Amino acid sequence: MADAAGGEGGGSIVARGVIAREPGQPGVVEEFTIDAPGPGEALVRILASGVCHTDLSAKNGVFGTEWFPFLLGHEGAGVVERVGEGVTNVAPGDHVILAWRAPCGECRFCRVGQPHLCAASLNAEKRMRTMDGKTLTPILGIGTFCTHTLVHSKQCVPYDPALPAEQMSLLGCGVTTGVGAALNSADVKPGTSAAVFGCGGVGNSVIMGAKLAGATTIIGVDIDPRKLAWAREFGATHTVNPTEGDPVAAIKAITGGHGVNYAFEAVGRAETIEQAIFSRDLAGTCVIVGVCGPEATFELPLARFFDLGGNLRISWYGDCLPTRDFPLLAEWYRQGRLDLDRVVTRVISLEEAEEGFHAMERGETLRSVIRI
Repeated sequence: MADAAGGEGGGSIVARGVIAREPGQPGVVEEFTIDAPGPGEALVRILASGVCHTDLSAKNGVFGTEWFPFLLGHEGAGVVERVGEGVTNVAPGDHVILAWRAPCGECRFCRVGQPHLCAASLNAEKRMRTMDGKTLTPILGIGTFCTHTLVHSKQCVPYDPALPAEQMSLLGCGVTTGVGAALNSADVKPGTSAAVFGCGGVGNSVIMGAKLAGATTIIGVDIDPRKLAWAREFGATHTVNPTEGDPVAAIKAITGGHGVNYAFEAVGRAETIEQAIFSRDLAGTCVIVGVCGPEATFELPLARFFDLGGNLRISWYGDCLPTRDFPLLAEWYRQGRLDLDRVVTRVISLEEAEEGFHAMERGETLRSVIRI
């Protein structure tokens, strides 16, 4: 890290990161500047970052074009290098996982004890700019495909530096989203059954969460045989390939004709959402984890849906509280109960980030992880 101005604790720095300037175009490694941390902010040196589909969607303009240029990445682990005025929760030298939910403590949800639904999650001010002066939008208020980033200090959750940064970075989003969907959103009970539609990085994390919760029948559903093989490795007791027949009928056959107690949709498509809904047993729970595109619509046969009963809900970020859940999942990893090593399919360089997206599109990886 090179100071562009000022001395210890002050002045801007020059960093390097993957920047997406136009929708649909490859991200390019560029230098950019970061102002010194303001009140409540922290400058973090990134050690590792997962390559998530959300970054690809943002790069392709799915979330709108008015936010370009983007600093890509939002699953990151790193080391705090500087903090701004008033920061007490972390200090320089702390190893931290970055969270895109940092409850404000003051919004209508935080005030009634629902900080996992915070409507005003804390972020740093936009103090990062390209070398030609354009203000960068860090993905989900973080930006981790880079050597350094600026975040709100409450987005930093410390972890034991003896644990590997590559695996810890995945707790920042994908793994926590999946495990949390099972443990927090669905509240899976021991001895129950679950079906997971979509067995990528998030879907297999749902499978791990269902296994941790004590589900005894876990069905992975995917059209890719490689992902079904991964699902079995992560704890699926059965797998279903929809190209070989009706997946709802297959799930009911596995469950004695009843359907599952919990169904999870981790694809983000209307077709698989409907399949997940109707693969449930009476009064079962369906949790939608996959993010649909902005033009997606959905038609539902309401009488059939009503007759089935139960619950249909959305899971945002696995309904997690990072300060509670990141340390718990890190400890489960340390104990061998959470298989993060297998989630890290490839370790790549910053310059290989674009290829990481292509490998994900080809279905070759659960997660490529950029090591800085």
